[in-house]
This record gives sequence, C-alpha cells and structure tokens, in this order.
Amino acid sequence: MPAALDNSQDAAPADRLTAGQGVNLSSLAHRAITDMISDRRLRGGEAIIEARLADLLGISRTPLREALQRLEGEGLVRKVANRSYVVRHVDLGEYLHSLKVREILEGEAAALATGSIPGEKLTAVRHEILTLMQSTAYHTQAHWQSDDNLHGLYIDHCGNAVMAEMIRALRVTTRLFEIAKLKDRLQPDSTEHLAIFEALEAGDRRAARNAAQVHCRSLREFALATLR
Repeated sequence: MPAALDNSQDAAPADRLTAGQGVNLSSLAHRAITDMISDRRLRGGEAIIEARLADLLGISRTPLREALQRLEGEGLVRKVANRSYVVRHVDLGEYLHSLKVREILEGEAAALATGSIPGEKLTAVRHEILTLMQSTAYHTQAHWQSDDNLHGLYIDHCGNAVMAEMIRALRVTTRLFEIAKLKDRLQPDSTEHLAIFEALEAGDRRAARNAAQVHCRSLREFALATLR
C-alpha cells in the first residue's frame, strides 16, 4: 500500500537548486531527489507531487520531469496509471530474491576483479571504511558513499560489463529496502566491507569471493532477524 503523503515535499529554502557552470538543473534535481529517497524524505510507495516538488527545488516542471524519467530508468521511481510517479516500493520477498542473485554475481565479480584494482582506489576506500568505523556520529550519506565505493571496486573492475550492470540494478533494489534500517547496519557493513577490501588488497580471489558472499548472506539474515 502506498505510504501516506507527509510534509516531505513542502518547500524548504535549503533544498532550492541553483545551476552552476557545467551543471544543468535536471542533473541537480536528479541528485536532490535521489538524496530525498536515501534520507527517507520520500518513502517507498509515496506519490511524487510534481508541482510541490518543483516549488521545493525552485525549478520548473521540465527539468524535474527529465530527472524523474532518469530516476525511472534507474529503478528508483515508477510511473503509475495516471502518468504520475511514485517512489518504488521493495518488499521483503523482492529484497531476499535480489540478495540471493547478488550473492552469486558479486562473489564472481569480486574474484574477477582481484588483481585489477588500482592501488590508489584501494587506499581511498580503506580510508573511508576506517573513518566511518571510528566516527562518533552517524552520517547517512557517508555510509552510502562508503558502501558505493567499496562495492564499486569490484563492480567497476570485474571486466564484465553485463555483470556489472546487473549488480548495479540489484543494488538499487536492495538499497530501497535497506534504507529503513541503515543505521543498524553501520558496524556489520563496515566490518564485512573491510574483509572484502583486505581480500582484494591481498590478491586472494577465493577470499574475495567468499567475503562478498558472506556480506550478502549477512544482509539477508539481518533483514529476517529484524522482522521476527
């Protein structure tokens, strides 16, 4: 059932967009709406009221619609019968099925990428993971960024563009479900990410495959435990 519409799309001056050199309003709107979904200001199943959101962002409907079309292609929103958009809702069943496929594909991608990842990228990801683990305050976007960059190490360097695209699409699906419990996953995620990182850094294909698969199984077990 769609979530009840709250005040998330009411105007707030801090959200208003201003295009800078080389950046158009459609791209800025795409980033802003993505952040709203990540922060749960726009929730799964919630209808997007274009007029209200355009006013919030301080833009016209044209760049907003362009952004929504892009988000639809990425799987974050979907179009309903009256041609309006809603934030995509992912239920437990779809989440668990997607995680199972991720377990298979990400294990293979991690093994394939081992030995092919530039050292400077490994160094940057290690720093992010350790900084996140040592932080005394929780920051949603920092968690998302660290997660994207760790998984991106083997998605971007697995040498199989079809596999990489499938994993990215599955990660959109699972992220939409995980958003509600993201803070509770910080320490498990960081610990499991560090295990994946260390296997990749050591050039150990078997360990990288196993660590990526263990991480996906951990996400599944966490979801089931929180619903008991």
